[in-house]
Amino acid sequence: MRRESQYFACLLLSAALVAATGASARTVPQDDKDHERHEQEEREHRVYDPDHRDYHTWDQREDKVYRQWLETKHETYVEYEKLNHKVQQEYWKWRHEHQEHEEHEHQ
Repeated sequence: MRRESQYFACLLLSAALVAATGASARTVPQDDKDHERHEQEEREHRVYDPDHRDYHTWDQREDKVYRQWLETKHETYVEYEKLNHKVQQEYWKWRHEHQEHEEHEHQ
C-alpha cells in the first residue's frame, strides 16, 4: 500500500506542476496587452479642465502646444502634472483661446 501512496503523491505533484506551468504560460499574452496599454497611456492620457468642464487628450501634440505656451511666458519646462492648480487653469484658459487658430492650421 505504501508504494501506491507514493505513486499517487508523485502523480498529484506532477499534475500540480503541469497545471502551474500551463497557467503561467497563458498569462503572458495578457501581460503583453497590459504592457502595450500602459505604454499607450503614458504616450497619451486625458486631462480634465474643471473651468471649462471638458477633457483634453494629453499626447505629443498637446505637449508641443504646452511647450509653446511656456515659451510665450518665458518659463522653463515643468511637467504639466507638477504645476499648481492655478497655473494649470492659466494654461487651459490660454489653450481654449488659441484652440481655434490651431484647428485652422491642421486643416
